[in-house]
Amino acid sequence: MARPPLLSLQDISLTFGGTPLLEEASLQVGPGERIALVGRNGSGKSTLLKIAAGIIAFDSGRRFMQPDATVRYLAQEPDLSAYPSIEAYVQTGLGPGDDPHAGRIILEGLGLDPDAPTTNLSGGETRRAALAHTLAPDPDVVLLDEPTNHLDIAAIRWLEELLKARRKALVLISHDRRFLETLSTAVVWLDRGRTQRMDRGFAEFEDWRDALIASEEEERRRLDKKIEQEQEWLRYGVTARRKRNMGRLRNLQALRQEKRDQRKQTGLADMQIASAERSGKRLIVADKLQKSFGDRAISKDLSLTIMRGDRLGLVGPNGAGKTTLINLLLGRLAPDAGTVKFGVDLKPILLDQRREGLDPNMPLRQAISPSGGDQITIGSVTKHVAGYLKDFLFTPEQFNTPVGALSGGERARVLLGRAFAMESNILVLDEPTNDLDLETLDLLAEVIGDYDGTLLLVSHDRDFIDRTVTTTLVAEGDGTWGEYPGGYSDMLAQRGEGPSELLVEAREKAVKKDAPASAPKPAQKRNKLSFREKHDLETLPARIETLEGEIAKLSDQLADPSLYAKDKKRFDTLTKDLTAKQAERDAAEERWLELEMKREELEAG
Repeated sequence: MARPPLLSLQDISLTFGGTPLLEEASLQVGPGERIALVGRNGSGKSTLLKIAAGIIAFDSGRRFMQPDATVRYLAQEPDLSAYPSIEAYVQTGLGPGDDPHAGRIILEGLGLDPDAPTTNLSGGETRRAALAHTLAPDPDVVLLDEPTNHLDIAAIRWLEELLKARRKALVLISHDRRFLETLSTAVVWLDRGRTQRMDRGFAEFEDWRDALIASEEEERRRLDKKIEQEQEWLRYGVTARRKRNMGRLRNLQALRQEKRDQRKQTGLADMQIASAERSGKRLIVADKLQKSFGDRAISKDLSLTIMRGDRLGLVGPNGAGKTTLINLLLGRLAPDAGTVKFGVDLKPILLDQRREGLDPNMPLRQAISPSGGDQITIGSVTKHVAGYLKDFLFTPEQFNTPVGALSGGERARVLLGRAFAMESNILVLDEPTNDLDLETLDLLAEVIGDYDGTLLLVSHDRDFIDRTVTTTLVAEGDGTWGEYPGGYSDMLAQRGEGPSELLVEAREKAVKKDAPASAPKPAQKRNKLSFREKHDLETLPARIETLEGEIAKLSDQLADPSLYAKDKKRFDTLTKDLTAKQAERDAAEERWLELEMKREELEAG
């Protein structure tokens, strides 16, 4: 027999400014359940969670909580100014029977010094303190809204392990796909004000959601057909049988009203990136790069070459200097020693995690346009600002809204829209995933995959790193950086270390500057190809065949003995293209041969 829920929301409805936000939404939280609450930005997830916490009122419906159950909600922006230390703030959340040491243990696990004063804390530190304040009492139900924001990967992994070990009920809102997959046992999907539940983990959510959407589309098509049939009857049958068929006419009117009332699926943002002229083959060459702030080393003798088309991800704990290293590589900050050389025609675009490029008083329609005009050109396509804003899911009513009045996710979309409209051949994304919903993250990953320039990415989102980068640069502590082919998962496989051990050690070196550097553990031999290697092995033959065809066509055109005399410019262009295609084919063949040999060795071993 199923145990009664600890917390229950039934048929919750809430309207803001005349627009329904929640319409008969429900949420049942049983003992030990870990529920992922998912939905698009602006769908009302945070509002529903606050209703569950008893923080805000609702128009209609019912909230029930077991009398002896304890529920804690993660505060978004707590005020710690009244407390002498972080631990003193966390202790205020403990009850008489709670473990007095729990707060200190959690703070240290999240990378905070419990004895640190509350003055001058960063936003991330304040957020982690609030998380410790919420979790220290070990409540029966924990309500967490984006708990991984401002956490580094080590802290995220530590938090995952803590929440799994506790076996207490959890309702979780997060954009971190890997975090949701690891923790959730059920999913509640909030869509167009209503909730639907799946009693399986988030890993199965998208297939389930897509099946529901397909079923809804089929129902919409049936409704359209029925309306068409009723309209046909209305045109030709109502006059002769007016009295007898007034009920059918009313039924048609009801069908039309049902059609109007249907709230269609919110669309996906239509993202494109404007590419500049191709840069040189070598974009950035760093040689023995050194940078320190006092006794805090950011880089010690780092040598790194970034080639055209590279996808480089920077991974490391907060405080390791990832953003500083980006600024060194872009020439925005001078090194203490060593050199950084740049290729020709570099056009970088930087998306700053702090949203500093946005004037909070500027209207949205001006903020998204780099030139400030009414037209935006992306590559060879020119769009009106209004149409471009719609591509990024902004409504006409928002066009003149000041940027400061937008949500965090909306401001992130503004920055993406403005950055993508600028010509670039190096795209620099510093924590781009903050505040974006899962669907927009999926689309952003696809757009980055289609971008023909070079990517520098700083992120703590493990899934996003795996899907977008081909090389991972890891902060290993004390100013040292390790370079590994592939994404985050590939890096862990090559290191042969668990993620918690690797990244917690690096964080401790970043925070405790006098800690001695330890030698990296020897990498364990892998017994299978990485995902990236398997993908390359499968797709390279087709790519090589395509290149061979392109080379043959170029060779045929250059075989014309009169071409040089007739059109020297075209001859030069074709010659340059042929050389580039041959070099690309040779590199692809070499890569495929290397992977094929590796596959044979692994299978034989």
